[in-house]
Amino acid sequence: MAFIISIWGNTMKKPRIAILGFGLVGRVAALMLHKHYQLSVYEAAESASHNGAGALAAAMLAPMAESVSCETDIAELGLKAMGIWAELLNQLPGDVMFQQAGTLVVAHTQDMGDLQSFIQRIKPLEGHSAQRVSGQHIANLEPDLAGRFHQGVYLPSEGQLDNIAFYRESYQLLQQVGVQFHFSQAVQLEQRNSAPVEVNGQIFDWIIDCRGIGAKTQNKGLRGVRGEVARVFAPEVTLNRPVRLMHPRYPIYIAPKPNHEFVIGATEIESQDSGPITVRSALELLSAAYTIHSGFAEGRVMAIEAGLRPAFDDNRPRISSKGNVISINGLYRHGYLLAPVIVRQALAKELL
Repeated sequence: MAFIISIWGNTMKKPRIAILGFGLVGRVAALMLHKHYQLSVYEAAESASHNGAGALAAAMLAPMAESVSCETDIAELGLKAMGIWAELLNQLPGDVMFQQAGTLVVAHTQDMGDLQSFIQRIKPLEGHSAQRVSGQHIANLEPDLAGRFHQGVYLPSEGQLDNIAFYRESYQLLQQVGVQFHFSQAVQLEQRNSAPVEVNGQIFDWIIDCRGIGAKTQNKGLRGVRGEVARVFAPEVTLNRPVRLMHPRYPIYIAPKPNHEFVIGATEIESQDSGPITVRSALELLSAAYTIHSGFAEGRVMAIEAGLRPAFDDNRPRISSKGNVISINGLYRHGYLLAPVIVRQALAKELL
């Protein structure tokens, strides 16, 4: 059911904010604002547990690896976001795995050319550098991979977090502090001439639009970029950090989560198809994982899913404001890498 948001006259004495969308960006915004404002969240999904690409992602914080295909300033923003993530997670009532143990990038012998190309395209970031590693160094970093790979690159400044735990704990905290949630409520945005703003009969001082791909009709050039992941329970596998594997079609990553769970995925597929994962992709993801560690053969597939990440033509995040509506969108495949710093930039001028 869609509700029309319109802008009227009158101001309110007590600041009230409506957040549209409770995916990754909406959650980060709510965590930054809840101490100083009355918040109401409007979400098209029927629950808080599975909203958008952020619920499926590997949640890797990989500025150096991403610098291969993004501008230097985007990678540098990702480095800044690391510290903000620590602040946000410290608010939460329960533990959320947050790791800064780097990323290991490897390749099979036949794909060494792809690894070399990847290394050459890593952009220099002040105070951070990539380290070429031999087979022995790989074994020291990841004992389970001893003897499997003989060359690679280690990116020590990178990290990851447990997105499932973050989704769970952020919702729990925001409920505890009195944030009002309205699920199964898609919202259409209609701009008028003055403030404050109204959502379904409720008056707000500000709207923060975090709908991602749900705002496609109102954002020219916004498209979906497909991501596909498998979540696997593999008790015979131990990895200490995310591992990326050069692959003939697209890079594959394996991100270890607590309790021997692993998120296995592809960096991106340029497609706006939001349907279920294809047999081909499922076979490629799982077979690639098996070539990294044979223990995945006895693992249990917990889920295989696909989702769309919002992106503009330049693949850069975009902050826009009109009246008392602030829109944050287009984080592309850099959602967890950039969300804290982009949301803080969006809110800093008026609300933080």
